Amino acid sequence: MALREAFAARPHRISDAVRTVDASVVLDDGTGEFWTLRIQHGQLRLQEGRDRRAETTISGDPLTLAGVVRGKRSGLDSFSRGRLRVRGNVSLALKLEGIFERRSRPTDRARPRRVFANGIDTFFLDAGSGPPVVVLHGVGATNSSMLPTLAALSSRYRVLVPDLPGFGDSGKPVARYDAPFFSRWLSSFLDATGIDRAHIVGNSLGGRIAIELALQEPERVSTLALLSPALAFRRNRSAAPVVRFMAPEFGVIPVPLLRRQLHRGIRYLFARPERLPDAFYDAAVDEFIRVFRMPLGRVAFFAAARRIYLERPFGPDGFWPRLERLNRPALFLWGEADRMVPAAFARHVEAALPRARSIVLKDCGHIPQFELPEATHGAVLEFLAEHDSALLDEPSGAVNARPTTRSE
Repeated sequence: MALREAFAARPHRISDAVRTVDASVVLDDGTGEFWTLRIQHGQLRLQEGRDRRAETTISGDPLTLAGVVRGKRSGLDSFSRGRLRVRGNVSLALKLEGIFERRSRPTDRARPRRVFANGIDTFFLDAGSGPPVVVLHGVGATNSSMLPTLAALSSRYRVLVPDLPGFGDSGKPVARYDAPFFSRWLSSFLDATGIDRAHIVGNSLGGRIAIELALQEPERVSTLALLSPALAFRRNRSAAPVVRFMAPEFGVIPVPLLRRQLHRGIRYLFARPERLPDAFYDAAVDEFIRVFRMPLGRVAFFAAARRIYLERPFGPDGFWPRLERLNRPALFLWGEADRMVPAAFARHVEAALPRARSIVLKDCGHIPQFELPEATHGAVLEFLAEHDSALLDEPSGAVNARPTTRSE
């Protein structure tokens, strides 16, 4: 009854971001009854019963679900707090956050949007107001992996969280998927969203993309906040000849996926996996499988991972000599127990950028925004606030912020 009443009280105007959606979503309020929300050609229907062909199932208590439908509660916040569980197409669930146009929508509520950037259809979430911050996810992930960052920053900033090209619900072109490719796309994304200059926050591959844009077009970047950024391997490159031989185009061949192994692989990214609820891992596995089943999604995944491993560390165009030319204020956050990007990288970054800030988070893995959100976002917000007041009259050749190296 609560869901029926909430649906009846909904606004009548459908957001442009979901007018092209053709899908069904099952709502499970935990009472043993199910409802199916059918979205087609900009029209909505709520029907009793469960459509077993639905792409997504959203579960929660009746009051939370009704509050989200009526716009009184944030679906993203409820999901982050564990009050909602999502199975199936997580991207579709994110679109539901902005399904209705509301004049009274709080500014920190995420709005699903799409733009064409560098010719690529790009899905992103847009929340908050203030100085712009673009938040970038890592390889194999989607913008849902950055939801805690969106929630933490959107009360002070306008936060845009895109699905990278090749991932999530964005377009999947045939491309190199190397740092220059992503940098060109990011510059075009800023143009498409009307942003001249932004803070860039990136996790893993997202951090590497942020660095590339700052090297190629420093005038577009206010500051960099890099969470376990994927940097060029300095050693342990013995597999490079084999990796070069394995062309990413092989990804068009279907690859069997075992949910148990995927669960184990995602848990491997955390120092203490038990910090996160099982619902998080279920949603992450579902979303990875959904994208990986697409041939071009597999190609993008393999191509991006391959480029990270094969990036040349030294030489005239090597990553580490180029990094020394970075002149934007930069914060590096490392996980002490990160198995993907070891915290030992910190000393090499400090040597290349002696004025950058570097923080090692104790008892933390590769996804600090989920594992230690308070420490991570506290450090990011402090760093951004320090530089906001200085950005208007900062000379273009400014160097990095005062150096700080500490553990938290």
